[in-house]
Amino acid sequence: MIIMITGGQRSGKSEFAEQLALSLSQRPVYLATAQVLDEEIGRRVAIHKERRGERWLTIEEPLRIDEAGVESGMTVVVDCVTLWASNWFFNSGEQVDKALDEMKRRFDSLAASGATLLMVTNEIGLGGVADNAMQRRFTDLQGAINRHIASKADEVHFIVSGIDMKIKP
Repeated sequence: MIIMITGGQRSGKSEFAEQLALSLSQRPVYLATAQVLDEEIGRRVAIHKERRGERWLTIEEPLRIDEAGVESGMTVVVDCVTLWASNWFFNSGEQVDKALDEMKRRFDSLAASGATLLMVTNEIGLGGVADNAMQRRFTDLQGAINRHIASKADEVHFIVSGIDMKIKP
């Protein structure tokens, strides 16, 4: 099963995904895509880890999520697709098509694992058109990978101010 959880930044997506995962598994997996590049991100990661507690197995993998050891029967929160997209965007030299091809391939491989996947992502295009070309290219990548994941998802949830609006099925 694939469950996509989307919404704006700080809307409550991660907390929703974590609660849903705990309702599905006694020992869920948190597949973190963030790279700790500064103190502020480090503090956010520490807060997330503390909130989850001991029941969670945490795997940190910024790029190759399909090589993270996910297996059938696991319940896995991938948090988040936006950071994963950012990692691939810069890894590919800001080439949207190259990054998107790699992300689609790796997501499809992860989905074939048979695990229950809860894919947390952002709707970054809701705030208008970015004022520079790099941001617009990244928005293109984010929108394309979100559409790909949503097309494969069994459920899609849109979180607004902590409120779940199930939009698929």
